[in-house]
Amino acid sequence: MTEDALYRPVSWRDGRLRLLDQTLLPNRVEYREIASLDAAVEAISSMRVRGAPAIGIAAAYALAAIARDGGRGAVEEAAPTLAATRPTAVNLRWAVDRVLARVIEAASSADVAGIALDEARRIHEEQREADARMAADGASLLDQGSALLTHCNTGPLATGGRGTALAVVIEAHRRGLVSDVFVDETRPRLQGAHLTTWELAQHGIPHRLIADSAAASIMARGAVSAVFTGADRIAHNGDTANKIGTYSLAVVAGHHEVPFYIVAPTSTIDPQSAGGGAIAIEQRDEAEVLTVGNEALTPDGTRALNPAFDVTPASLITAIVTELGVLRPPYLDSISEALTGSVATA
Repeated sequence: MTEDALYRPVSWRDGRLRLLDQTLLPNRVEYREIASLDAAVEAISSMRVRGAPAIGIAAAYALAAIARDGGRGAVEEAAPTLAATRPTAVNLRWAVDRVLARVIEAASSADVAGIALDEARRIHEEQREADARMAADGASLLDQGSALLTHCNTGPLATGGRGTALAVVIEAHRRGLVSDVFVDETRPRLQGAHLTTWELAQHGIPHRLIADSAAASIMARGAVSAVFTGADRIAHNGDTANKIGTYSLAVVAGHHEVPFYIVAPTSTIDPQSAGGGAIAIEQRDEAEVLTVGNEALTPDGTRALNPAFDVTPASLITAIVTELGVLRPPYLDSISEALTGSVATA
């Protein structure tokens, strides 16, 4: 196992999807085997697997398991349910559609299981390759002594490869460019506190956890060289949906003239969404805001609003790092060039 595969959040083993249960981290490292549609839906909706690319890969492998047991008809029935499990992350629908298209094209029902698994493995390998390119291109944007700030979790846990934004941090650390990493705790599910700190520790990278509300004051002190986040969906004009709290970070970064970078594969770009207003924002259970663990934070009867994502306008994004290069404004042009095969450069 290579250094980039210290743990395997999404994999295929013995005819089943195997997931590292992220809801148990950092306290326990346990894997779950997924072989049915119900189990896959539960794992994705409960965020046992999370991160836009990883969700897509998990869904692809889940369809392969379903194809093995139920054939083409089972895949056709399961695909819409899986694709609708989390509406904001476009990678989920993209991966499901790829596997479904291959299954529908299969010459015979006997070919379905092998074809579905082949496509799922291809999606996974493409993500690994994309992650490696994004890590290198993102690190090239940094100078020695950079202090970085990141939000939510964007490492190997989120992609099944090296990661997106956190892969840049890891690669930059390897090159000796990083002096400090500030990790937003990322309320309400605390993916930064639970997952990003765990991943940085696995890779031996010094870091400090901060409350989300501390980011502005830290930037005001001039302590942050750049902000790196991932994305769950990027509209054709560059507007980007990501974990709730990303938009406020981008506003503060812009005010303090701190570069704000999005790192995401082109599979996260949704050309059907002209702008951020077209992106559906998942609304999650109020309990995620009203409780921490099993402890209530509020009196009985308190209501909560819990959008899982927000949209950062393209005007606040310094650059978007993809596997095809570093895309710059105007994003309508650079994204169009990337999607049509013209490689963008830094």
